Amino acid sequence: MELSYTLLDQAVQTLGCPCAVQEPMSRHTTFQIGGPADRFITVETLAQLKGLVKVLTENSLPYMLLGKGSNLLVSDKGIRGAVLFLSGDFKRVEALPDGRVRAGAAASLAAVCAFARDRELTGLEFAWGIPGSVGGAAYMDAGAYGGEMRDVVERVHHLTPDGEEGSASGEELQFDYRKSRYTGGRDIITFVEYRLKPGDPAQIGAQMEDLMNRRKTKQPYDMPSAGSVFKRPQGAFAAALIEECGLKGLRVGGAQVSEKHAGFIVNTGGATCSDVLALIREIQKIVFEKRGIRLETEVRMTGEE
Repeated sequence: MELSYTLLDQAVQTLGCPCAVQEPMSRHTTFQIGGPADRFITVETLAQLKGLVKVLTENSLPYMLLGKGSNLLVSDKGIRGAVLFLSGDFKRVEALPDGRVRAGAAASLAAVCAFARDRELTGLEFAWGIPGSVGGAAYMDAGAYGGEMRDVVERVHHLTPDGEEGSASGEELQFDYRKSRYTGGRDIITFVEYRLKPGDPAQIGAQMEDLMNRRKTKQPYDMPSAGSVFKRPQGAFAAALIEECGLKGLRVGGAQVSEKHAGFIVNTGGATCSDVLALIREIQKIVFEKRGIRLETEVRMTGEE
């Protein structure tokens, strides 16, 4: 079905949002993979977001939110509809009373971790080095080194497809391993509130530095990737299973199982989404044949099939 963008283009102009047509998504994902988005719109205020969501919903135009573009694999055919790239107000980080911190969905986890450290607040050290945004991390309950977003997120503010503001806290967030109430839904995360505790700045800084050094030693920071490709299976580790099956270095086209960390697939240059998907299927097939374990993907896949 042919999509009509006339009213959306008018709204974009009225709201003053920068908009690119047929924008290559490879420019906006850490994998450096992905075909063109019909409309790539930069959104800087809540008012702009409300206006755009209203027009998109009323005209049955599909849309998706984009933060840092990590943990994301975009189809070679691109994305029909609009990609809303949050910026401006959605990058702000501010202190609230009682050790709480409020951050916009587009703020980087690195910025929030540094903000907390500088205010002698502990709890977010585990997230130092996770290459994602605040919104994306809450969306999927991101975690590492024994910590997860559910441990520190107190409240998440969102916008419904009807443009209504809302929020969720506590059990309403439905956090589980690599998912939340927002996973697969249409509510848009706008801001996240964290509850942290007073800590020793020297210890906080030392732990952050230690975790970053461990990441750089073990993970392929020098090559484009989407982070961990597979979820952790019950009672095992995906990377260990892949390595035990002798799959480090396995390659399809420009996509390769990292020689440094078997849980990562890297873009060695010119990799396509098709390359990555074929490599994922091959890994899943071999691991199941040799270990009897079905690996589930953690990386989010989107775009036209």
